[in-house]
Amino acid sequence: MAKVFYTYQQQLDKLEKEKDLIIQDRNYAENKLKEISYYSLIGGYKQPFKHLPSGKYLRGVTFEEIVNLYYFDEEMRSLLLKYILHVERQIKSLLSYHFCEKYGDNQSHYLNANNYNNTPNNALGISRLITCLQKAITLPSNYPYIVHHVNTYGNVPLWVAMNAITFGNVAAMYQYATTDVRTKVSQNYSKVSEAELHQFIRIIASCRNVCAHSERLFTFHSKLSGPNTDLHVKMRIPMKNGAYINGKHDLFAVVIALKYLIPDNEFKEFKRKLKLLIVKVNKGCPHLPEKDLLEYMGFPSNWEKVTRYKK
Repeated sequence: MAKVFYTYQQQLDKLEKEKDLIIQDRNYAENKLKEISYYSLIGGYKQPFKHLPSGKYLRGVTFEEIVNLYYFDEEMRSLLLKYILHVERQIKSLLSYHFCEKYGDNQSHYLNANNYNNTPNNALGISRLITCLQKAITLPSNYPYIVHHVNTYGNVPLWVAMNAITFGNVAAMYQYATTDVRTKVSQNYSKVSEAELHQFIRIIASCRNVCAHSERLFTFHSKLSGPNTDLHVKMRIPMKNGAYINGKHDLFAVVIALKYLIPDNEFKEFKRKLKLLIVKVNKGCPHLPEKDLLEYMGFPSNWEKVTRYKK
């Protein structure tokens, strides 16, 4: 059955009278619905505040609490994206350097399937990657530097093309690169193998897409898996059926990836800012206990100890 259109006031009436949500200031609430939309705000962030058997809100929950959770998620997206972009920038730089070190700087080299680990199992993925790389350097282009290199030199070196390539394509390029290239890139990170780096890159790229498209982040879950690390052991993260409960497919897996892939001083600053966001949302959402919020995020209760251990 198609959804029925409701005015802003009807939306608020439904929340207040049918769902038992406390709305202290209807003008404020209406302005937030105009600014964010009912679907993005209520549809995206009501879950932690609902009494599932009745479908109504927990006693005492206010409209403002849902707004506070929404803004927490927004600020966390901005925070994570800042440091993910640091990782992306370095991976692009290292991968383009070591690929060109081996094969040269002509675009024909990174568009040649034979310069990748071109096994039968990888053939389709490599073909798709090359198609994406070709599109990134084909005119017309929205990137002036691509236009300049095509028109002036008839060639777009990989280190130039990297600026126009998505992080998802970079992850695929690393995945299909030959083992020696992958190893040289991974050697720039302490105690990270080329296979582990691949897992880190993929889960970070998945989180980046969520951040870049303003999707709900605090419940982030990826089908992709981060690697098992020394941190899992040192933090005594519990296991179930032979797999770690936290730090594999969730937001904490992204935190662990950042721990390994950005400098220690940057990670400490990231963790400090994240802690402040969590403290702030705890104050603004009295009906969302910190324990429950951390569970939604996939964070272990001792997550703050992540900076105590060396990687």
